[in-house]
Amino acid sequence: MSTTTTEELSATTLLRFATAGSVDDGKSTFVGRLLHDSKSVLTDQLEAVERASASPGQEGPDLALLTDGLRAEREQGITIDVAYRYFATPKRRFILADAPGHVQYTRNMVTGASTAELRVILVDARNGVVEQTRRHAAIAALLRVPHVVLAVNKMDLVDYQESVFAAIAEEFTAYALELGVPEITAIPISALAGDNVVDPSANMDWYGGPTFLEHLETVPVTHDLSHCHARLPVQYVIRPQTAEHPDYRGYAGQIAAGTFRVGEEVTVLPSGRTSRISGIDLLGEPVDVAWTTQSVTVLLQDDIDVSRGDLIVPRKDAPATTQDVGATVCHVADAPLTVGHRVLLKHGTRTVKAIVKNVPSRLTLDDLSLHPNPGQLLANDIGRVKIRTAEPLPVDSYAESRRTGSFILIDPSDGTTLTAGMVDESFDTLEPVKDESEDDGWDF
Repeated sequence: MSTTTTEELSATTLLRFATAGSVDDGKSTFVGRLLHDSKSVLTDQLEAVERASASPGQEGPDLALLTDGLRAEREQGITIDVAYRYFATPKRRFILADAPGHVQYTRNMVTGASTAELRVILVDARNGVVEQTRRHAAIAALLRVPHVVLAVNKMDLVDYQESVFAAIAEEFTAYALELGVPEITAIPISALAGDNVVDPSANMDWYGGPTFLEHLETVPVTHDLSHCHARLPVQYVIRPQTAEHPDYRGYAGQIAAGTFRVGEEVTVLPSGRTSRISGIDLLGEPVDVAWTTQSVTVLLQDDIDVSRGDLIVPRKDAPATTQDVGATVCHVADAPLTVGHRVLLKHGTRTVKAIVKNVPSRLTLDDLSLHPNPGQLLANDIGRVKIRTAEPLPVDSYAESRRTGSFILIDPSDGTTLTAGMVDESFDTLEPVKDESEDDGWDF
C-alpha cells in the first residue's frame, strides 16, 4: 500500500474519546490547551476567551473557558454538563466528550463515556489517585472502553519529578488492571504550561513516550462493529400505500452492529418469525449490503408481523430472549433504586414494563469489595441488579455488544432516567436470585 493511501485512510478514521478527572485536576484547562495548541480554535472564540479572561486580571487567556460554556461552570470553576467538541488533525478526526468530574455528576460521566473508544483520566500530580479517580476507572471498565489514558497533570507544580509520575502511574495501573481495563497509557503533562499535550516537553527529558495528541493520532481505532453480531432494531414501519408503491412494506432503523445482505435469512425477535431479506434501501436507493451505523429500510420476502421495538437478526446468529435480566448498573437518579421498584426498561427501540427483583451487591470503589444485598442503590452507586421484564427481550452480553447489551431504566411516572445498565457485566459472578416477591398487579 502506498504512503498516500495510508495517509488518506488515517485521515478518514474517527476517534471518539471522553475526558474525566476529579475537581480541580485541571481538566478544562487540559481540553482548552489541546484545542488551542492543535489549532482547533476559531479566532473569534479565542478572542472571546481573552476578553472573558481579562476581568480576573490574569496574564494569559484562561483556556478552561473554551469548554466551560455554562455561566454556572464559569462562576464555580467546575464542569457541570457534558460538552462535545469536534476537531481534526491531518491524521485523524475526533469527537471529544468533555464530562464533569464531580461525584454529583456521575450520570454525566456515564453519558460521556458510553460511546467512547478512549477515556482520558486526569490526576493532579500533587494529590495522586483519589476516590474519584477510582470511580472514573470503574466506569471505564464497566463501559468496556478499549483504551484508557492516565494524564498526570500539573507536573510543573511538583518540579517535573519523574518519581512522582512513576508512583502515581504504578498505583493507578495496578488498580485499573484489577478492574479489567484492557489497556492503560500514562503520560506526564502540564496543561497550563503546555507540556506533552500537543508539543513535547523540554522539562521532562526523562519521558520518552508520545505526547497526548500523538497518542490520539496513533491509537488503534477498534470500534468497527461491522464484524459483530448483526442487529437491526426496528425504529419505524414504512407503508406508503401510494399508487406508485401500493404494496411497499419496509422496516426502518439504524444498524446497531454487523452487516446485512440481500438474500440473507433473518429472524424477527421476540416473536421468532423468520423470513429472507428481499431488499435494502439506503438513502432512497437499493443496495445489496449495509453495515453498522447506516440507517436503512429492510424489506422482507414474507408478509410477517414486525413492529417498532422488534429486532431483526441473522437466523443463524440470533440472541436468546429472556424475561430475567442480570446486569451491572450505575444508578444516576437522586431517588434510590430499591427492590420491588416498578420501572420501564428501554433496550434499543423497545420499552417494556419491569420490576427490580433483587439488588445482590454494591461495589465499594476504595478496595473493590462487594457489599452484599444492600437492598437499594443510591445516586452514583454501582451495583448488581436482577430485573424481571413483562415481555421477553433479545439481549446480548455487553461484552459482545455495547449497543445491544445496554439498557436504561426509566421512571414510569415522569420519564426520568434512573439507571444505566450493562447486561451480564459484573465484577463478581452472577448467582441465581430467588424470586421472592409477587408482581403486585403488573401482569408478568
